[in-house]
Amino acid sequence: MTASNLKAPTGILGFPVTPMDPNGSLNVIALEANIQFLIDNGLSAIFIGCGSGEFHAVSPTEYRTMVETALAVAKGKVPVYTGVGGNISHALELARISEAAGADGYLILPPYLIEPEQEGLYQYLKTVIDSTPLNAILYQRDNCVLTLPTLQRLLEYPQLVGFKDGLGHMETNIEFTQTIGDRLGWLNGMPMAEVTMPAYVNLGFRSYSSAISNYIPHISAMFYDALLKQDKERLNELYTHVILPINRIRRQRKGYAVSLIKAGMEIVGLPVGTTVRPPLIPVEKEHYQQLERIVKAAFERFPVTK
Repeated sequence: MTASNLKAPTGILGFPVTPMDPNGSLNVIALEANIQFLIDNGLSAIFIGCGSGEFHAVSPTEYRTMVETALAVAKGKVPVYTGVGGNISHALELARISEAAGADGYLILPPYLIEPEQEGLYQYLKTVIDSTPLNAILYQRDNCVLTLPTLQRLLEYPQLVGFKDGLGHMETNIEFTQTIGDRLGWLNGMPMAEVTMPAYVNLGFRSYSSAISNYIPHISAMFYDALLKQDKERLNELYTHVILPINRIRRQRKGYAVSLIKAGMEIVGLPVGTTVRPPLIPVEKEHYQQLERIVKAAFERFPVTK
């Protein structure tokens, strides 16, 4: 790993789903199509086997296949990151799989179940970070909530390149970004990150994970361009007609952060299926129809231009 590679990706980040057939088995052909679609539509990195990819529900064998598939499709055009986490043994196993496959780095998801002290979090994260030379990005969310001193201790590892926030505590984000600065890349990992990105961008967050890019990537691109240009009129249009209506559906049921993506992809004709693994639930018919109407109207109001 050279110094020039020790940096987090910027821009709109692609998080593929894990396509499954009606029997719940991994559909590799559909996964290839999902990843290719994201790359073709300008996503700046691929994060495979993370939250949107049902990290919690795939086996190590499936995970290896997914990582190898992502790398084969990306062909070095964009960096490929993986999701690692859960219990420490599992996290280290996935880190080794990622390194062996040739991934560029990994996103460290929270440890399993435990509500740890800061020292415990530090030991967990530094063990995963130090297990390979791959780039590592921390994910602040759920039971992985760091204090500034803990994060500063982890900065001794040069392969720690990024911090992804899924907590939404802006006072903490200001403290982190203003104290640490450009040493880390700052990523917005909030659910439906387009909703909160205006609050993040002025703090130095230049990347965000976009769930809707799996089915309406031109909307994500249009949104981020308008945000950086401070085009308030276009932002308001996108929020009013697409982003906020989809977010209202997403908030109707727990787990829709994943299953609603698959529903959107089916609506636009991407063959991933709508099957999800328990404890997630598929999108209910009424919500599916609501999403279908929003997506149809989005293409009419904001047509794809290439």
